[in-house]
Amino acid sequence: MTHTENALKKITDRAAVIGVVGLGYVGLPLVLGFVARGFRVIGMDIDEGKVKALKGGKSYIEHIPGEPIREAVSGGHLEPTSDFSEASRADALILCVPTPLNEHNEPDLSFVIGTIEGLVPHLRAGQVVSLESTTYPGTTDEELRPRIEKTGFTVGEEIFLVYSPEREDPGNPHFSATSIPKVVGGTTANCARVGQALYESVISEVVLVRSTQVAEFAKLLENIYRAVNIGLVNELKIAADRMGIDIWEVIQAASTKPFGFKAFYPGPGLGGHCIPIDPFYLTWKAREYGVHTRFIELAGEINNSMPHWVVQRTMEALNERAKSVKGSRILLMGLAYKEDVDDMRESPTFDLMDQLAELGAEISYYDPHIPEILPTREHAQWTGTRSIAWTPEEVTAFDCILIATNHKAYDLPSLLDHADLVVDTRNAVSGAGLAPREGQVVKA
Repeated sequence: MTHTENALKKITDRAAVIGVVGLGYVGLPLVLGFVARGFRVIGMDIDEGKVKALKGGKSYIEHIPGEPIREAVSGGHLEPTSDFSEASRADALILCVPTPLNEHNEPDLSFVIGTIEGLVPHLRAGQVVSLESTTYPGTTDEELRPRIEKTGFTVGEEIFLVYSPEREDPGNPHFSATSIPKVVGGTTANCARVGQALYESVISEVVLVRSTQVAEFAKLLENIYRAVNIGLVNELKIAADRMGIDIWEVIQAASTKPFGFKAFYPGPGLGGHCIPIDPFYLTWKAREYGVHTRFIELAGEINNSMPHWVVQRTMEALNERAKSVKGSRILLMGLAYKEDVDDMRESPTFDLMDQLAELGAEISYYDPHIPEILPTREHAQWTGTRSIAWTPEEVTAFDCILIATNHKAYDLPSLLDHADLVVDTRNAVSGAGLAPREGQVVKA
């Protein structure tokens, strides 16, 4: 039996051991998906805190309950570890590690490269290696394949290398890790066969493409499409504001067209691990081919400028009340980058906090999903800051309350009862059908 046939048989028989490296918002749901389909899973992460939590049957992600973790660990279906040598026991290794940007908006593959180099000494014939981290076209073939083949293994015969981009949407009740269609591209035809079988064993629909490069490009297109359209509507928001027109009403009117229009909504900037970052992976790679991706770069400039515009609108609103930003107490509602989740990765709220604090404001935040700010690479100064408790006395004490994220958990009627000035970047008040006092709410 060839290595290909043996790998396919193990997957089909649910005898394959699955190794997932990186147990965050992408990796942990995938772990639970494989466990639910009857596979044994080794969950690997360099973060000892995550490993300890999982071993104790606890979740560290709000929308993922602890019960399935407890059942998986106690039943022997999930083994959390920080020991990469355990990779030798796995038949499939799925890499779900971060791919951030460096200070020059260029791809930072240090996590991907560090992970594959940590795994290479423990590889054995018959394993499938899948990269899920978002990256530029060519990464799998140019960075992973040479490092694997340096060991003497032949990709496509002894090791099966694929790329299958993550498509997680944290907090979305309509889609889970196993119900979202999965794009899979293999380095060779055999790699594609094994990769397709691996994901078909747990994902409801697998979309096989011709190469890893196509799969890598497809993921970037998904998020560039969103980044460019959000950049467009953010630019139109500023134009509409200067014209005295409510952009939210404009979008609502345009949305009545039953064809040819898809609504995108403005905000205080972009957040999350995908949309603010992924487009620049293609921009960087395109330069290698002499291509200047002007649309992508323009959208990035507009979206990155939105926190500054919101700060300017906040200054104007305070000035109208004969107050300066310096010395004003400002409460930011929502640290998470999107509604109803505890994910603060790349949240524009951090930029708002930084800019307002630099202008001399006294900054607090309220987020029922994030009681305390955990360490971040870019905003370490806010580490340990805690969310305020929502009380009428607390709310009344602020000169300005800025809605940066529109969580369903907010008590907006209470906000309007006790706040003097609300800067609303999400149309939260009007969207809820509430009637504020004249001049109480400023849209930004």
